[in-house]
Amino acid sequence: MSHSILLPRIMEVGRDACNKLPTILNSLNIKKPLIITDNMMVKLGYVDRLNIILESAAITADVFSDTVPEPTESSIKAGVHQVQHQDYDGLIALGGGSPIDSAKAIAILGKLGGSIRDYKFPRQVNESGLPIIAIPTTAGTGSEVTRFTIITDESNNEKLLCVGMGFMPVAAVIDYSLTLTVPARTTADTGIDAMTHAIEAYVSQKCNVYSDQQALSALRLIGANLQTAYHDGKNEGAREAMMLGSTLAGIAFSNSSVALVHGMSRPIGAFFHVPHGLSNAMLLPAITEFSISGSPKRYADCARALGVASTSDTDEQANANLIEYLKKLNDELKVPTLAQFGIQKHTFDALVDTMCEQAFASGSPGNNPRVPSLNEMNQLYKSLWTDSNDTPLDQTH
Repeated sequence: MSHSILLPRIMEVGRDACNKLPTILNSLNIKKPLIITDNMMVKLGYVDRLNIILESAAITADVFSDTVPEPTESSIKAGVHQVQHQDYDGLIALGGGSPIDSAKAIAILGKLGGSIRDYKFPRQVNESGLPIIAIPTTAGTGSEVTRFTIITDESNNEKLLCVGMGFMPVAAVIDYSLTLTVPARTTADTGIDAMTHAIEAYVSQKCNVYSDQQALSALRLIGANLQTAYHDGKNEGAREAMMLGSTLAGIAFSNSSVALVHGMSRPIGAFFHVPHGLSNAMLLPAITEFSISGSPKRYADCARALGVASTSDTDEQANANLIEYLKKLNDELKVPTLAQFGIQKHTFDALVDTMCEQAFASGSPGNNPRVPSLNEMNQLYKSLWTDSNDTPLDQTH
């Protein structure tokens, strides 16, 4: 059985890879790019840094910096309008997953028109939008190497999964030096997001021999370096490993799939505005524990790749170690419970049935090694809750 593998045409990897941006644009014959980013990238000086590099090669780029975390159709509307009324021939997506996801949607809507719901999965969007050069500034989403984007439809608080070759960046510039200023909270959330991508790609029912190798390599890098990057953000070795691990995990799930964690995570983000990586982190221990019986050997492989089990351990012992590790990791990285995040239990309970419907509709739960029933998913959501009087966690670390 063969598998279709999709990757960016160009990947520039390593410290100061951004300096190669003019060469990449020239090779793609892009003369008038638009930088899609957010206000934080402007404040940190990263947009100026890119413009200096571009101006040295006599390339002038406009900037759209109004993307927001967890992008919505309305948040990208102005960017779509700008693309439709200017003669840009390419987009440079600079930032975390949200600016890159925004750029993917802007590239398609700006060229092909319509609303984002028109491109919702199961439609395969293989039409070409404007070419995208993606420059990630966090080690987590892997969006720079995936054929997915997720945009929220505010009319019903639904995160729409959009899939297809049209969303794959034509080039990815993977420069870990851009992550050295990422705060600890974001480092934790994006790092666990990348870990989740790799685990789910490996245990997914759509896994293949190619994605398996990317996933296991990603887990080896992430398991050995996530805590160091969280506690010591200036550690370049850890930052480089996490950035590469994130990209490999992105390649893995883009060519395999995500599964139950992501399916259940998106509705939490849509209804309660929990950052995507953080909602994944909240779910990962419980969903892993639920799912192990569906693929015990593969989960044990993940435990060994993460470094929490040895080859001499039985699969059963390795999986027990994996669950213990994921729970302790959330404690160490100060992942809050739903209550600590500020969500009200009665509001959550009132929306659980709707969240289950949206999770199943995304298609991701069907890729899980153990596919839950509606009642089982309902109970998994409710298991995240704690009735204790949780005090808010310090979110600066």
